[in-house]
Amino acid sequence: MGIKTYNPYTPSRRNMTGSDFAEITKSTPEKALCTSLKKHAGRNNQGKITVRHHGGGNRRKYRNIDFKRMKDGIPATVIGIEYDPNRTANIALICYADGEKSYILAPQGLTDGMTVMNGAEAEVRVGNCLPLANIPVGTQVHNVELYPGKGGQLVRSAGNSAQLMAKEGKYATLRLPSGEMRMVPIVCRATVGVIGNGDHNLVNIGKAGRKRHMGIRPTVRGSVMNPNDHPHGGGEGRAPIGRPGPCTPWGKPALGLKTRKKKKASNKLIVRRRDGRAIK
Repeated sequence: MGIKTYNPYTPSRRNMTGSDFAEITKSTPEKALCTSLKKHAGRNNQGKITVRHHGGGNRRKYRNIDFKRMKDGIPATVIGIEYDPNRTANIALICYADGEKSYILAPQGLTDGMTVMNGAEAEVRVGNCLPLANIPVGTQVHNVELYPGKGGQLVRSAGNSAQLMAKEGKYATLRLPSGEMRMVPIVCRATVGVIGNGDHNLVNIGKAGRKRHMGIRPTVRGSVMNPNDHPHGGGEGRAPIGRPGPCTPWGKPALGLKTRKKKKASNKLIVRRRDGRAIK
């Protein structure tokens, strides 16, 4: 995938960039694998906004992705690579030998006509899904399960991969994209390869309207609000925030506060945190 630029016929176009969608080979989604996506604009069942800055945006259909990859021993052929508006990664439409179709996350190097397989007997090849016990140490993987049979939960966004560092007893040790070293049950499945669309983070949005198309509403700075709306508000002119550190609208520390529970059960599976510190 590459990045394309635009002729600056307006000021916002000058620095705008976008994907050239070179990997995309199929333009329309598979209707049977799509479901409708209802908008909530950040509101809960009481109609109260619980997530700010959500609302509007283009209409989308949700593509049902097969994160579990439990159809073992049946080869599947890649029909096409598609754009998915619900995630940063591209997706691949595959068709199994028995005629069933499904979507999977598209790794780098997966192209039309290639064959992928699931299960312990599958080769260690890009796009194949198999247990960590059957994957050699040092392999790059994605779509990693945390619990056997639950489906991939880790490493699912564009350009990411985890590296299998060691296998010992019931656990395999992975180095995640954040730098964290974590143990995962060795019977959990992962897909071989690096997720495609790696240049996604290089795209420059360029204008506010493009964010609105994504369903993201404007964010107002607390320092320009009144004191009854935000702890940073008030004062004459451009006043400092008047606190030891920045706060949320509800007075909680906004930057650097550790919110992970000290006694969280999965702490014992983390070998090294992403800041380089070992878990005590």
